[in-house]
Amino acid sequence: MKQISKERETLYATGSDFCRIFRDDMQSLYLLALVLTADKEKAEQCFVAGLEDCTSGNQVFKEWARSWARRVVIKNAIRSSAPEIAQDNPAKAYGVTASAGVHGVPAGLDLPAELSALLELPVQERFAFVLSFCEGYSDHECALLLGWTRQSLVAARLAALKQLKDSSAARSELRANTLKSAGGKRNNVINLALSARLATPA
Repeated sequence: MKQISKERETLYATGSDFCRIFRDDMQSLYLLALVLTADKEKAEQCFVAGLEDCTSGNQVFKEWARSWARRVVIKNAIRSSAPEIAQDNPAKAYGVTASAGVHGVPAGLDLPAELSALLELPVQERFAFVLSFCEGYSDHECALLLGWTRQSLVAARLAALKQLKDSSAARSELRANTLKSAGGKRNNVINLALSARLATPA
């Protein structure tokens, strides 16, 4: 019995393992939540809720723990942004996505141009872009996570690409990263910006 218990400890991530991951990857996980929610308070809530969810006893293989932590933060960001990201959002249905759910860069943050450009996207386009290109989820996975059809996901992602391409603030950086992603050489835009200095919240 002790042997089985010891093997389980070796195979599965513990609460301590997740605490370490959230401590070591704090900046990356917070940036992920911030880019998705475009809101400092919501990002902090997603981070804290993500840690609580991960340490609540879910059995996750140790080698998957880091990916699981990111996924849990994403799911909390999705929950915190509903119903803005709902597929049947009236603003989306009436074709006014350019202004619907646009937050902009939260005050007090010093972020590189590519992250600022992402924060300026409408919420649906932002989620579609970040999950597809930054996090590398397949269209099927993205659609399931967001509760959208694949067609809606593709449309939102194309709209995001068009807006990012037209963004004068990050034209060269984002275009290069997006082209590499589309060619199968995915660069994690968020992780590329890990060296960005996050200003102390007011």
